[in-house]
Amino acid sequence: MAFTERDESRQKRHRRLRARIAGTADRPRLAIYRSLNQIYAQVIDDRSGRTLAAASSLQAKDSKSKKADAARAVGTAIAEKAKAAGIEEVIFDRGGYRYHGRVKALADAARSNGLRF
Repeated sequence: MAFTERDESRQKRHRRLRARIAGTADRPRLAIYRSLNQIYAQVIDDRSGRTLAAASSLQAKDSKSKKADAARAVGTAIAEKAKAAGIEEVIFDRGGYRYHGRVKALADAARSNGLRF
């Protein structure tokens, strides 16, 4: 599979980020992946290698909503699932993407629903 120059640059930025941050059981990592049409979020404990909660726009969106609205719905869903799993505080991993647009909408929605980072 050939990666575009843009995706290679994003992966390079993500590797730099991941060298500095890691999720623990006390404060897991909220990882974001943004594709062209969807957005995905996972709460991950890197020490045990387990995903503690996950949400995506595939489950949370109706077919006519905008991408930013879908990202807000995913942020709300991931915050609710994390709180149900007993997680109040996370480390935000933007995945090499700019903190702008859909990534920011997801983060703001997760914060407004009680997730701290």
